[in-house]
Amino acid sequence: MSDLETLQAEAGQFKDDFQRILQEVHKVIVGQERVVECAVTALLAGGNVLLEGVPGLGKTELVKTLGHVLDLEFRRIQFTPDLMPADIIGTNIMTAGPDGAYRFEFRRGPIFTQLLLADEINRATPKTQSALLETMQEGSVTTGGVTHQLKPPFFVLATQNPIEQEGTYPLPEAQLDRFMFKINVSSLSRAELNEMVTRTIIRQSATVAKIVDAARILQLRQVLDKVVVADPIRDYAVRLVLATHPDSEFAPERIKRYLKLGASPRGCQALIRGGRVHALAAGRAHVSTEDLCTFAPEVLGHRLLLNYDGQADNVSVLDLVKELVEQVPVEA
Repeated sequence: MSDLETLQAEAGQFKDDFQRILQEVHKVIVGQERVVECAVTALLAGGNVLLEGVPGLGKTELVKTLGHVLDLEFRRIQFTPDLMPADIIGTNIMTAGPDGAYRFEFRRGPIFTQLLLADEINRATPKTQSALLETMQEGSVTTGGVTHQLKPPFFVLATQNPIEQEGTYPLPEAQLDRFMFKINVSSLSRAELNEMVTRTIIRQSATVAKIVDAARILQLRQVLDKVVVADPIRDYAVRLVLATHPDSEFAPERIKRYLKLGASPRGCQALIRGGRVHALAAGRAHVSTEDLCTFAPEVLGHRLLLNYDGQADNVSVLDLVKELVEQVPVEA
């Protein structure tokens, strides 16, 4: 079997695993097809996810279900204003050894897991939020000059409420940039709400199976790395990100007028990673421009910063992303 045939076979297996994961998650989660697809895509691509939505939409239940379906060690941290960095990463304590000598011993915090739910992350102070920066980027924790590696694969799924602002701390740009996707969780439709309430009334508990495990997820990541990204496709992703910069030659007029800051290089990397997952989920071993644009709102929306005019005119960042996708030419 040639390398191309092998890759095509792996793409077919990836598609099967991806669809089985979605089906299993939807045994518990009613509706929210886009949210579930984006969350699974980011997790398989090795990215972190920020879920934003009002209370009661099933954000926490989604994370717990994903942890079971993916057979990952799962922990939850409820972020509060009095939460300290040591409550997340752990701390060094002095202990006495068998010889009676005192020494420092590192007691690991709840961040030492595989799937971490950072619930209401914007309720913690910036100092505590920053405790996640190294972990989200490097998959490690450094304390007391010693670096501790986390067990792969490691994911952070954070939630925040966009409405209630009292007692919250907006996430800094550096931390927002470390989330591959920011997913907006919308309200349920009439039919979906009826289904959810019916399940509650009759107490119908769904039994979900473990579809993949940590070892399989790492294998799927290796398949992702093999997916072909042709030079014109890569360049399109680059131009799409450059077009978010108001001082760029590729920026449309409304971007120049309303944006203060565009997406970072991580945005370009996230577009390609998400595009690779989307291609494999369709059974293809090559990325198209449609694959790149599929997750553009989730990748770019939280990386764009409005200027004063944009805020004054109540401009929607997601509308600007949509315009970018429509206006940036596929061919340079």
